Amino acid sequence: MSDASEQIQAKPQAIPLREAFLFWLKLGFISFGGPAGQISIMHQELVERRRWISERRFLHALNYCMLLPGPEAQQLATYIGWLMHRTWGGVIAGVLFVLPSLFILIGLSWVYIAFGDVPVVAGLFYGIKPAVTAIVVQAAHRIGSRALKNNWLWGIAAASFIAIFAFNVPFPLIVVGAAVIGYFGERLAPEKFSNGGHRATNKSFGPALIDDDTPTPEHARFSAVKLLRLALVGAVLWALPMGLLTLLFGWNGTLTQMGWFFTKAALLTFGGAYAVLPYVYQGAVGHYGWLTPTQMIDGLALGETTPGPLIMVVAFVAFVGGYVQQVFGADHVFLAGAVAATLVTWFTFLPSFLFILAGGPLVESTHNELKFTAPLTAITAAVVGVILNLACFFGYHVLWPNGFSAHLDWPSALIAIAAAVALFHFKRGVIEVLIGCALVGLAVHLVR
Repeated sequence: MSDASEQIQAKPQAIPLREAFLFWLKLGFISFGGPAGQISIMHQELVERRRWISERRFLHALNYCMLLPGPEAQQLATYIGWLMHRTWGGVIAGVLFVLPSLFILIGLSWVYIAFGDVPVVAGLFYGIKPAVTAIVVQAAHRIGSRALKNNWLWGIAAASFIAIFAFNVPFPLIVVGAAVIGYFGERLAPEKFSNGGHRATNKSFGPALIDDDTPTPEHARFSAVKLLRLALVGAVLWALPMGLLTLLFGWNGTLTQMGWFFTKAALLTFGGAYAVLPYVYQGAVGHYGWLTPTQMIDGLALGETTPGPLIMVVAFVAFVGGYVQQVFGADHVFLAGAVAATLVTWFTFLPSFLFILAGGPLVESTHNELKFTAPLTAITAAVVGVILNLACFFGYHVLWPNGFSAHLDWPSALIAIAAAVALFHFKRGVIEVLIGCALVGLAVHLVR
């Protein structure tokens, strides 16, 4: 073997925290493509190129993250950062995965709310809305093709769609119902609820810093004392801002209710952001009136075009709500929107950090592959029906903006069909489709 080959196969040296910091910062700006794209980027960078972690350990961590509510790609970054550089490494990796997206969305949300009536901006969003409808349909198809493996799971998906579409059943009840079905279904027909997680192959990319046989570092070993300390710190980090908001604005204040509502939403994000969006719609649009249905669609489009987890659309929801509600007065509407977006991001992602830092030592105690539980398999099936309902909701507001009694908006329908063809048949990327549809929408809007 040549010296060059030996150097390539040599085990990587310990990575300084500064080098890891720069990588996580870079990842925060390039993490486009939703969870699948983000996980793919991390696999290419961390497993294949840099060899900071072996594929088996990478997928072992990913399977745990997929069991949790919350954005699995951000949680995976937090897990790897924690494994490499203790608690601060995990915090840095997780925060930098989100922070660029927060700043970008605050800026885009301000442009949207302040200049949305300008013809050019209005035209761009005219084309984006039908594209978002097609993207949501694609999300339902993508998750459904992976999750609905038998008639039991198809039945759960159909039941969840009917429950939320026809009876407006709250999303949390659908999650609980699906979990109960999965729990008992595993006992009645275990083969129907046995979807597995990601499995590692025998392919090796060379020795890794954290390899298959690398012992669990001291900080990643389970300790009841550490777990109790972390639980107390997490409780304080949640209760302190919530207490201050209640003291300053009262329990029914806009910012207080945002903090409480998005704390609950953070615990329901099984299946990704598309799954929890109907719950956000039920609360933010239907109950609180923080934004309109059309603004919700536009917010999802902005979330799709920015790096970071798609669940960051909650920052847009909060910005619009704080801005429109003028929680700091008419002279400080931007500040109100920015503070609301930041607070909601805090309450949305705090549970994700706690799940990783608390559960990581338990996961590291065994390196055999984690598998999805039967309740989670049933929840994932139910999520397909919920996302399909979201597609119907978007389609109604985009194609019949003035209600079914009015005429179908034919240009929007044609744009939606073209977007669907581009996504399903030509396998084009989401951002590429959004840009193309935005330009077409601008042209249609300007010639009308």
